[in-house]
Amino acid sequence: RPLPMGGGGSLSWGVRTMTAVLAISAAVLGAIVGSFVNVVIYRLPRGESLVRPGSHCPGCGGAVRAYDNVPLISWAALRGRCRACRTRISVRYPVVEAATAGLFAAAAIRFGLVAEMGAYLVLFGALVAVAAVDLEHYIVPRKIVYMAAVLAAPFLVAQVVVGGDPRRLVDAAIAGAASFVVLGLVHMIQPEGMGFGDVRLAGLDGALLGFLGLGEAAVGLFLGVAAGALAGVVLVALGRSRKTKLPFAPFLAAGTVAAVLVGPLLVKAWLG
Repeated sequence: RPLPMGGGGSLSWGVRTMTAVLAISAAVLGAIVGSFVNVVIYRLPRGESLVRPGSHCPGCGGAVRAYDNVPLISWAALRGRCRACRTRISVRYPVVEAATAGLFAAAAIRFGLVAEMGAYLVLFGALVAVAAVDLEHYIVPRKIVYMAAVLAAPFLVAQVVVGGDPRRLVDAAIAGAASFVVLGLVHMIQPEGMGFGDVRLAGLDGALLGFLGLGEAAVGLFLGVAAGALAGVVLVALGRSRKTKLPFAPFLAAGTVAAVLVGPLLVKAWLG
């Protein structure tokens, strides 16, 4: 929230400086988290451990040294190839790290240094992971959704304890349940077009958006569904079969991110 100027512009300059420092710190944290998210994206769908073995080249199996595992920088320095065998390293790695860093910085600017910011950092990391996995494997791993819910909940409770507004938790429960039910009905009617993983994800997104407001939850769900439907129409117009698989999680994620970052503006525009 903007602070009053008081006796001059020094306070405003101080606030901007603190915001910039927080955003940069969040971006660095996001790049590091994005590096782990890459591990999740690669290993979880394959049923591999997220801990052992350590980072290694998928081509030669050689361990990745610490100086070759610096987010964004190492990939650029190695020109996207393994130092040992020169196997090409997917561009997905720096893209995921950059996306997570950018989302973390945006969340820091949106919320400031408050408890609830932690919940949305968790959410953004999870959304990057499920979107990437769904694009590649057409699945939304329930482990990611459940873990995100477990990690985000304490931040929301802490925010309520500090802010003294328990109604926000009630709204979160209502929005999460409503989103789950709405997409659950779509899944029941057309299971081949809407996987149950998407239903779980909608419940998580709805709860986190509902904590911000029921309007934000409605807008986020609407944007995600509308974007997915539009993409389906475009594919059909381009000659694809109606049975063509379309990963829905990326659209849900995009709608959720938009509602988190600019939700009040979207709600105001929606209500005219």
